[in-house]
Amino acid sequence: MLHVIEHPTRHLFFTGKGGVGKTSLATATAVALADSGRRVLLVSTDPASNLGQVLEAEVTDSIRPVPAVPGLTTFNINPEAAAAEYRERIVGPVRGLLPEAAIAQMTESLSGACTTEIASFDAFTRLLTDPALVGDVDHVVFDTAPTGHTLRLLQLPAAWSDFIETNPDGASCLGPASGLQAQRVQYAAAVGALGDRDQTTLVLVTRPESSSLAEAARSSAELAALGVKSQRLVVNGVFSAADSVTDSGADSATNSATNSATGPSDALATAIEARQREAMESLPAPLQDLPLETVSLKGHNLVGIAALRALVSDVLLEARDAPHALEALEAPQDDAFAAPDLPPLSTLVDEIEADGKGLVMVMGKGGVGKTTLAAAMAVELVRRGHLVHLSTTDPAAHLEHALADEVEGLTLSRIDPREETRRYTEHVLATRGKKLDADGMKLLEEDLRSPCTEEVAVFQAFSQRVREAARGFVVLDTAPTGHTLLLLDQTGAYHREVARNTSEGAGGATSAATGAARGRITTPLMRLQDPTMTKLIIATLPETTPVLEAAGLQADLRRAGIEPFAWVVNQSLAAARPTDPLLLARARAEAVQLRAVVTEHASRVALVPMTAYDPVGPDALQALVRGASVLETA
Repeated sequence: MLHVIEHPTRHLFFTGKGGVGKTSLATATAVALADSGRRVLLVSTDPASNLGQVLEAEVTDSIRPVPAVPGLTTFNINPEAAAAEYRERIVGPVRGLLPEAAIAQMTESLSGACTTEIASFDAFTRLLTDPALVGDVDHVVFDTAPTGHTLRLLQLPAAWSDFIETNPDGASCLGPASGLQAQRVQYAAAVGALGDRDQTTLVLVTRPESSSLAEAARSSAELAALGVKSQRLVVNGVFSAADSVTDSGADSATNSATNSATGPSDALATAIEARQREAMESLPAPLQDLPLETVSLKGHNLVGIAALRALVSDVLLEARDAPHALEALEAPQDDAFAAPDLPPLSTLVDEIEADGKGLVMVMGKGGVGKTTLAAAMAVELVRRGHLVHLSTTDPAAHLEHALADEVEGLTLSRIDPREETRRYTEHVLATRGKKLDADGMKLLEEDLRSPCTEEVAVFQAFSQRVREAARGFVVLDTAPTGHTLLLLDQTGAYHREVARNTSEGAGGATSAATGAARGRITTPLMRLQDPTMTKLIIATLPETTPVLEAAGLQADLRRAGIEPFAWVVNQSLAAARPTDPLLLARARAEAVQLRAVVTEHASRVALVPMTAYDPVGPDALQALVRGASVLETA
């Protein structure tokens, strides 16, 4: 049983790199607390939340109970719904008092990604500070977005509080100055709650992998700098091969198979266990003083209340309790690898290379391996004789780690929010501020101190990468899904602004598309919509939740007029063909999802196997492109 279940504070935050199991552990903790008689509110701050899928219950942007767990209620901070409510709070009081044109302009100015972010964080701070909103609960458990987005969320109360304090006359996205005092009190209270050890515990969830532990260490340091010092470390998914220690928390069917196994574990299982052990023995310094707990890898899907209860206890999962979680273990043995014969990543690179230039964007849920896949494709294009710019919009991405060594012909860059904000601010002051008087310069400087400036600066840098792809290959590793969709929303808002200005400039007779056809404008969104200029690749894992989230991402992209080029199913155990019973159980569960990807979602699919080697460095990345699960050396 986790310490935070036995000794919980009022607020429990679960955060970490994408794909480490935050949602599973946060939800399992909330269920366990409710089972012990506590009243618990489980909140998701992730734009790509899958709470409903894990709980097998409806989760919306209103507080509602989970019928199967007395005492447990849920709430999802839906960014779009929060933004709509926020806009109405600002625009509503003046509707009918101002001309329709002014109302339309106000609404449009509050339609971008900045307002969406402000609205989400406003809802978040109210959950920390408003008892009337959360109701009569004992604990609020937060399932947060991947680390970079969560750090931004936790920074915002202090950032906006400072902005209001130093800029009482300029409120930017926050609305009229008359309402700022109430918000100042709310944000100050949120900052206080986050830093109070008696009120808040932050659980850093990680995997027993070097990159995941390194990210947890960076996050721990940044969170401590924000004043969130009551931290605990939970290492999730710890694996023991069949001839090692049996997983006491695994389901009974898997344990039975494990106990009957004879002979040594397969090479993949041995390599995974050794890699995990090495990573755990080399904990980064910032993590060494944190209280540490481990959770073993399970052979069942973490879906449903019974599966969640088994995750954080020694209770064995039985098929009668959670048939969906154990469905793979009930399949006929000869169906273990009845998955489609899918091509390796190299086939996609063949098609990408044929155009001679263009933007390759890798998108998907956190933890699916976007950075590794982007680096692998970039290295392969360089090997084939092309100059490539590899960049990332993900604050938690580490391209240098994936590459290990410099690669001639490959340029690296990072869209770092702080650095881009600095550059953007200096540029605006040097250009727009050039002809301003002292009062005008003061107002401009106040406006640029707004946290909204970061959104604009990141968008400008992203647009530059998109433009570069007209001259050569640019491979872009993106932030986890929710954060990237906000960036694309900013791209769409810019496109609409250009379209409106173009139309107005032509007396209303010229649309954005017509202007583009005449060679006058090409917005970043138009480049993303053009399949000859952009190849957008959706990365996923062969598991239920990642595939469902990838399908949701594809639907969002299509609504924006962007058609994905291909899907890449990464880290497939079925493709690696293990014999270890626990890995075999997980491999057998992939068949259903692989078929769904091929038959329901994607026109092009590549399959990348789980590897016995750490996919770091040019040689390992090229082996990944070929589909090798064992590193082949010349």
